[in-house]
Amino acid sequence: MAQVTAKMVKELRDMTGVGMMDAKRALVEVDGDMNKAVDYLRENGMAKAAKKADRIAAEGLANVYVDGNTAVIAEINAETDFVAKNDKFQNLVADITAIIAKNKPETVEAALAIETADGTLNDVILNATTVIGEKITLRRFTIVEKTDADAFGAYLHQGGRIAVLTLLEGSADADAAKDISMHIAAINPKYVSRDEVSAEELEHEKKVLTEQALNEGKPANIVEKMIVGRLNKFLSEISLNDQPFVKDPDQTVGQFAASKGGAVKSFVRYAVGEGIEKRSVDFAEEVMSQVKK
Repeated sequence: MAQVTAKMVKELRDMTGVGMMDAKRALVEVDGDMNKAVDYLRENGMAKAAKKADRIAAEGLANVYVDGNTAVIAEINAETDFVAKNDKFQNLVADITAIIAKNKPETVEAALAIETADGTLNDVILNATTVIGEKITLRRFTIVEKTDADAFGAYLHQGGRIAVLTLLEGSADADAAKDISMHIAAINPKYVSRDEVSAEELEHEKKVLTEQALNEGKPANIVEKMIVGRLNKFLSEISLNDQPFVKDPDQTVGQFAASKGGAVKSFVRYAVGEGIEKRSVDFAEEVMSQVKK
């Protein structure tokens, strides 16, 4: 019997997209013959994941998992919104987020290499791709730590189309932190405070606002004063602390947090599929292409 090496297993995994244990099992079954191993996996319906590798996974779910003083927000993508409503996919998303919280990897690559009872996390995702029938990917995650004196605000909008994780420092009021997360989901600020805005971004915005004012025909001697007001408005719109709180517009988010004895330390907001170029589908044409096959 031919010896099955780690190099052979890796090669078969790269060719078919199956998990490590499945690749090794296939090679053992066919006495190490690579071509027969590929056929074995295809015949047993285990090489589906490889066929889906070039598809665009821009749907899916984002999730927040909290375990004591550790919280994780993650986005796991699938190809269609239909699969995002599937119980198997939802359970997978929950499992992945919990595994990341337990192991605290620094990168997506490190997360995919985490060993589980069913192989690596990457193996688990590839196996789920085979079972569910769509390409599934772990796109991103953020791990946040707090102290006992702080609170996490976890909020999922539409079951995970948008997920927000807020760290409220100096207050253990989790309800208040969640309310702030709801605000973030709705308004989508860029920064906690205007102090976080870079000098480069400020200078760029100042130039744009100046050109706008000049193009409006405003006298040059009052443009500078106008820019101060418009720049301040710009900063208040993108800074969480300065925004009118959605549940009580008479106070800002910063004031609301202070009324609970805390201040927003950080937040992470994931909207599923943001930044991914989605494929435009002509469904009639797609159906006809399948008929022709």
